[in-house]
Amino acid sequence: MEGGRIDDRGRLMTAERMPVAAAVTAVLCRCQVERTMGRLKAQICARRRKAMQSTEVEGLDTSAICDVVLQVCCALGCGAMPRAPPWCWMKRRTGGAWEDLRQCDDATEESFRDKLRISPSILWEISEALSPFLQRRVTFYREPLQPDQIMAYTLYRWAWGETYESSTCNFGMGKAAGLVAVRDVTATLLTVYHEKISWPAGLRKSVVLRAFADKGFPNCHGCIDCTHIYIDKPANTLGEDYYDRRHRFSVVAQVAVDLNLCMLDIFVGYLGSCHDVRIIHLSSLWPRVEAGKLFTRPPVMLPFSVQTNGYLLGDNGYPPSEWIVVPYGCTTQHPSEMRFDNKQKTVRGAVERAFDILKGMWRLFLRSHKTNMETLLQQFLIVCILHNILIDAGIPCDNNLLWEVDGNGVRRRVDLGIQRPLRSVCMESSMGDALILRVVRDALAERMSGM
Repeated sequence: MEGGRIDDRGRLMTAERMPVAAAVTAVLCRCQVERTMGRLKAQICARRRKAMQSTEVEGLDTSAICDVVLQVCCALGCGAMPRAPPWCWMKRRTGGAWEDLRQCDDATEESFRDKLRISPSILWEISEALSPFLQRRVTFYREPLQPDQIMAYTLYRWAWGETYESSTCNFGMGKAAGLVAVRDVTATLLTVYHEKISWPAGLRKSVVLRAFADKGFPNCHGCIDCTHIYIDKPANTLGEDYYDRRHRFSVVAQVAVDLNLCMLDIFVGYLGSCHDVRIIHLSSLWPRVEAGKLFTRPPVMLPFSVQTNGYLLGDNGYPPSEWIVVPYGCTTQHPSEMRFDNKQKTVRGAVERAFDILKGMWRLFLRSHKTNMETLLQQFLIVCILHNILIDAGIPCDNNLLWEVDGNGVRRRVDLGIQRPLRSVCMESSMGDALILRVVRDALAERMSGM
């Protein structure tokens, strides 16, 4: 004792005593549990030895049977084998349309083409490529969905445009599983098959240029146009931004195709009220052309000293330029100009036929529907990729998909949102002079605007 005060440096404060007491209690409880578990294990082993010694079954190895049972229990515990679902609360999956599609008979090809728009061989090929990304983990409750079933459901939804509530019932899954399936397939296809949408190069580029040259357009690389994807008005946005000229809410997709209807370039996502001129200036094509990265073929010299290294065919919605050839569109035309406009519209009709096939096959993008905007744009890119896959595989489009029966039982052509009547086509004479006049007139306009 010093100065009448007791030295309390060895004592614990009140705040320090509580965690120490809790730790001691936990250690004591753990030791008690270990002793109890040890006694129970010893009792079970003793009972097992006693039962094995007292039971004599001729022809059965009870020790081996017990080992097998233990291995099965371990496999169940590790997740290697799925457990049977509790019937009282776990919904069992039903086959539905998927079980019908899996049946191998003479109608398989036709059923696949009708419900999924692709052949079985293409489905298995795509499923195999996506399998490492779509394979589900085995759980304790039921067998997971297989990659081919996930892919088939996603194609079914895109092909028929049904709601998640009605489409998932046909494939024995719930709405949440359908949402996850579409999301996963979309992201995986963009990762695995992103090169399917690309500008032609090498031999493919030569084939495209030769096809346009045979139609009277030398050094032409493709046709370009826009289409609308109709949607419900997005929440928390200005309605007039998405209000297009047809008085519907939509977003715009700009697509370039070749004469084989193969998609070369896609730019999708801008508001429905945007004009084609603004969209092409905002797209990736414009800076690539200005930088000289899009048309890299050696220049071709046309008569009247007109030189061009490439261009696209567009409608009158685009401004005339050195790389977009549009019709004259005048009310009073020279016969050569009229012939040029007719043939230009005929060749440019490839992009409109591509829109017909795309929306006719994948009905999800034919009518208005409510969806996540980011997911919608990605899904449109995916159906364009599938469009190119089918073209590469040589699978023709079923023209019956472009027709439907209305409520009155009348068979009519599907409304694709394209209201641009074509003129009567006049093909009896050459159009080389008109093309040269068109290019010269565009070049002079560019020079005058730059002065």
